[in-house]
Amino acid sequence: MPTNFNEDNTIEQMIISTLKNNGWKYVPAEELPRMYSDVLVEPMVKEALIRLNPEIAEDPSRADEVIYKLRTVILSVQPHNLVTQNEVFKKMIFEENSYPFGKDGRMIPIRFFGTMRKEDLALNEYVITNQWVYPQAEGGKRLDIVLLINGFPIAIGELKTPVRSAITWLDAAGDIAAYEKSIPAMFVTNVFNFATEGKCYRYGSINMPINMWGPWHTATHKAEGGLADVKISVEDMITPDKVMDIFQFFTMFATDKKYRKYKIICRYQQFEGANMIVDRVVAGYPKKGLIWHFQGSGKSLLMVFAAQKLRMIPELKNPTVVIVDDRIDLETQITATFNASDIPNLTSASTKEELLSFFRGDMRKILITTIFKFGEVSGELNARDNIIVMVDEAHRTQEGDLGEKMRIALPNAFFFGLTGTPINRVDKNTFATFGAEEDRTGYMSRYSFSDSIRDGATLPLHFEPVPVELHVDKDKLDREFDAMTEEAGLSKEEKNELSRRVNMKAIMYNPARIRKVCEHIAKHFKEKIEPNGYKGQVVVYDRECCLMYKEVLDELLGEEATTIVMDTNNDKEDRYKKYRRDRDQEGKVLDYFRDPHSPLKLVIVTAKLLTGFDAPILQAMYLDKPMKDHTLLQAICRTNRTYDQGKTHGLIVDYIGIFDDVAKALDFDENSMRRIITNIEEIKKQLPALLKKCLSYFMGVDRTVEGWEGLMAAQDCLPTNKEKDAFAADYRVLNRAWDALSPDSFLNPYKVDYQWLSRVYESVKPTDGRGGLIWASLGAKTIELVHQNVLVGEADEDMDILSMDADLIDEFLEKQKDLKKATKKVEINLVAKILKHTNDPKFVRLGEKLEALREKHEQGLITSIEFLKLLLELAKEAAQAEKEVVPEQEIDKGIAALTELFNGIKNKSTPVIVERIVADIDSIVKIVRFDGWQNTTAGKQEVKKALRSVVWIKYKIKDKEVFDKAYNYIEQYY
Repeated sequence: MPTNFNEDNTIEQMIISTLKNNGWKYVPAEELPRMYSDVLVEPMVKEALIRLNPEIAEDPSRADEVIYKLRTVILSVQPHNLVTQNEVFKKMIFEENSYPFGKDGRMIPIRFFGTMRKEDLALNEYVITNQWVYPQAEGGKRLDIVLLINGFPIAIGELKTPVRSAITWLDAAGDIAAYEKSIPAMFVTNVFNFATEGKCYRYGSINMPINMWGPWHTATHKAEGGLADVKISVEDMITPDKVMDIFQFFTMFATDKKYRKYKIICRYQQFEGANMIVDRVVAGYPKKGLIWHFQGSGKSLLMVFAAQKLRMIPELKNPTVVIVDDRIDLETQITATFNASDIPNLTSASTKEELLSFFRGDMRKILITTIFKFGEVSGELNARDNIIVMVDEAHRTQEGDLGEKMRIALPNAFFFGLTGTPINRVDKNTFATFGAEEDRTGYMSRYSFSDSIRDGATLPLHFEPVPVELHVDKDKLDREFDAMTEEAGLSKEEKNELSRRVNMKAIMYNPARIRKVCEHIAKHFKEKIEPNGYKGQVVVYDRECCLMYKEVLDELLGEEATTIVMDTNNDKEDRYKKYRRDRDQEGKVLDYFRDPHSPLKLVIVTAKLLTGFDAPILQAMYLDKPMKDHTLLQAICRTNRTYDQGKTHGLIVDYIGIFDDVAKALDFDENSMRRIITNIEEIKKQLPALLKKCLSYFMGVDRTVEGWEGLMAAQDCLPTNKEKDAFAADYRVLNRAWDALSPDSFLNPYKVDYQWLSRVYESVKPTDGRGGLIWASLGAKTIELVHQNVLVGEADEDMDILSMDADLIDEFLEKQKDLKKATKKVEINLVAKILKHTNDPKFVRLGEKLEALREKHEQGLITSIEFLKLLLELAKEAAQAEKEVVPEQEIDKGIAALTELFNGIKNKSTPVIVERIVADIDSIVKIVRFDGWQNTTAGKQEVKKALRSVVWIKYKIKDKEVFDKAYNYIEQYY
């Protein structure tokens, strides 16, 4: 057994061995018939084309024609159009694959891969290789694992050593993201990428933000943490048939609201759920099933994937797929997901007439409609048995006889219900319509709250109780609310119901209470939510309350900080006219809310946006409306969407006292639902122990010593990467707890210790950006605390040392009484400089050099004297680089001036995209300028040449006055 563990002799060999057992053939990279500069293994591609296409077998030179076309797509890629070229490639494979190889030059489709059926899949050549070098031997990139199907590189895996705990799959995924920019050609034919350090396995599609990469679990194994767990994931996901299935049916391309293309790949629960639907339809039995996948875990996409695959299965003879939404109108998340996905043959029926016309015309498409349209029709609409109906939020079919009417309208259809909230057994209609007897638990597929939290698909939910004086009279409210919800609408009690409504309004309209609640909202939001860059939603009793809360919040936060989003129908007095918006206008308001830079911070709602509204930037819901069960669960889950590394939970601030009894508020048969929201007070109980655990690393250190001497003493307690990483992992848990609670007077006794620990954490953080899972950026609240009174690692810079030549440095080192102390002083100061300029490429490179140097020293490859000498060399570089840094505020002024200038010339005949032109000027000037360029002829010429290339050549703005003004601004601010 080797004693040195690294990625070659552990993970890489495990993956190769596992995939060989899965049916992939192992070929070492150097034995593949390719040049280093080749993306495709062209002999394999040619053999596959001949094997799969009799017309090409007749004349093998036709394969060269096809390969030439493929090569063109690959070679024309740039980092900015990688997703587009990846989509072009997929279309070439499955859609636009006709060539003039038929009789008399007739266009016929050709096959690049065998797909779908076992006998066809067996015609493909599946190869795994390792240490693939591209595009040249010297200075090329080395990819750990490459998977090839028929000579096409369809997956790239990057591995990290499992020996250092701070280095994780995240670092491996970061390497892949860098390769996508530096060698995009390798990713044009890509289906997915994967990364692991031997503890966790994660995969994602090209250009996918790394925080969206997901795990792959099986139905029976969801644990993580060891090589055996990674093996199970790899073994289950990376089989030839599953990879081909994902390639053809479970990846797709979509366009965001800024018209940017992005690629989507399924999560494992979507793959499982959609294939269960497809398998039942292909088998013809059972003709129904109920899927419970928790709120926010991607039900809409599951339906898109299922619809896409069902439409492409030949045995189903061109089926109709019906997506039934639970909303009255069709402007919902599902519609948005389908419309954003570039799926063909998609139509909608928003009226009874359109629904009748669709089914009576026997249309073979994907239809999106609402559950309520079926309530308007009677009798049979279409008796075909290849109609597949998927209903979102299936429990809504209980309303009236909607479920039964659907069944009568489409008597031979398949019915699949999807829900984000569990169905209670008393919901007999839902189980009757969708539940198959074969599914013993009632569900054909379930993906619970705890599954989605574990996988990072959604975030935990906390509620924060408010001072009890803000609560309404609880007993009275409960009585009125329960009576209203249980008996509302019974005509014989209309008078009683009216009086109950009056009582509810008296409680909820109290102006003194509204002011107190709004004051609490404003203070809480400004102190706890806004500093981290997140936004909030205020949920109030009714439309009248929306106006009342808005008025008070305008006083406290300013008018532009809030808006109301409400249904303004039946508004005869025009009281809500100001907030009457059509769909496009409302969509723009919500996009403005989602924009992190917009001043709109809170949306006030009463019924709208409580379901189907997706805004990941939303963290806090200020809840001042009685709700329970499905409605409550759907509402609070608006806050649990993942956003960035700093957003660790969704927060509900409960003014009603709904969560005084969570079990009553979320009364589901599924007991686990009562654990989906926890009191934030629980975190307070944990905090002292978390703090104590972090301080235990520094026994005997005097924490009152400030400056670099104090940091040095702390760092001595973390001598190697092992101790540093262990401390960092514990500190991150403490940091998340602190940020969730802050500010809170409860934290005051712990503030000094936390501040000290945060400074130590910053001072020992890797300077090359590695280990991002535990060495993460600190949140805004902690950064503010860290930089109170003293800067991290601030030491008196001994400029004399940095200006010494080599001989004098040797002399200086000999005089040092305490070499270790001198070294620490230089190192701490260097780290502080690097961290101060984390976005500057020069300092990024310095950080990488410093980290490599530290590792050499720790491994005993260089002596302490050599270490200090090399540190001083880096310190000199850092001092020089700092002189060349242009203050950020000056560049900001330059960007502002340029933006104003180009906004001034923008008109219909000159549709200049101002942000783009300013960004282009800013980036090119930063590349060509140098310290003091304004004082040299060469410098001025270089900058003018660069500016001309953007303004005159790229954007065709041939206006000398504009050019001269732009140049003057650059000279002033850059």
